[in-house]
Amino acid sequence: MSSYSRITGTGSYLPPRRVTNDDLAKELATRGIETSDQWIVERTGIHARHFAAPEVTSSDLALEAARHALEAAGRKAEDIDLIIVATSTPDMVFPSSAAILQNKLGVAGCPAFDVQAVCSGFVYALTVADAMIRTGTARCALVVGAEVFSRILDFNDRTTCVLFGDGAGAVVLEASEEPGILASDLHADGKHVGILCVPGHVSGGNVLGTPLLHMDGQAVFKLAVRVLEDAARATLAKAGKTEADIDWLIPHQANIRIMEGTAKKLKLPREKLIVTVNEHGNTSAASIPLALDEAVRSGKVKKGETVMLEGVGGGFTWGAVLLNL
Repeated sequence: MSSYSRITGTGSYLPPRRVTNDDLAKELATRGIETSDQWIVERTGIHARHFAAPEVTSSDLALEAARHALEAAGRKAEDIDLIIVATSTPDMVFPSSAAILQNKLGVAGCPAFDVQAVCSGFVYALTVADAMIRTGTARCALVVGAEVFSRILDFNDRTTCVLFGDGAGAVVLEASEEPGILASDLHADGKHVGILCVPGHVSGGNVLGTPLLHMDGQAVFKLAVRVLEDAARATLAKAGKTEADIDWLIPHQANIRIMEGTAKKLKLPREKLIVTVNEHGNTSAASIPLALDEAVRSGKVKKGETVMLEGVGGGFTWGAVLLNL
């Protein structure tokens, strides 16, 4: 049994189709809905996002991100003894996208399951994988966030359809004698279900209710900034650290105002905030590992540095993880 778990490789994947704000504005105009690049950027910081082709599933995106993470870790798929996929847009009602990913990787036998915590999903999944490694249940885990949120967007609602995109990010998390994951803090409050949800469900071969995303943007914004600060401070306290120990803040990439607001509350300069929402949009459970991989591969975030990951999403769920890379 090892004392710690540590990220040994990161990977990500974006579908080839890049949709700019101008592209989206033109598409919405055909529906009689007005928006513009300026309107979207001022409210969200988003300039573009990626949409998957109709036949592409979350597990397809996860597969590419997983391959990149395995390569970075110097591992083969056969080395993995745990697969967790965080997603709110699974390939099927069941089986899990993790089981489907396992098959696409050409391996079998290890546990594979999905975690559904919406935009907090990757933080939840990473915490679960860390716990399983610390207890000796696994030694080499593949943790993935993958989403095709374009499938559940209401393109008649400009307040939500401009926000989201598709993509996947992954990490390989391995048993280590050196501290990697330092602490985590997870929460949920079901009384906020209605402010961010997709309320439809399958019954008798039909979808009952709406299968499209609904969000009360004002309510989400107010709650997000508060709980993200609380989770970050609780995680620091568990690790015996302070804000000054954070080299990089990688929040869920939902909205630049929420992200900057959280950094300000933690007294972190804008330069320590990793931002990819401008090019990716909100990719839900994929956003944190996507941003982490981009920051690592660009050389911005380096081995040995201390990183705070934090997410907030429908449920309402929220949480944070502090780690040494």
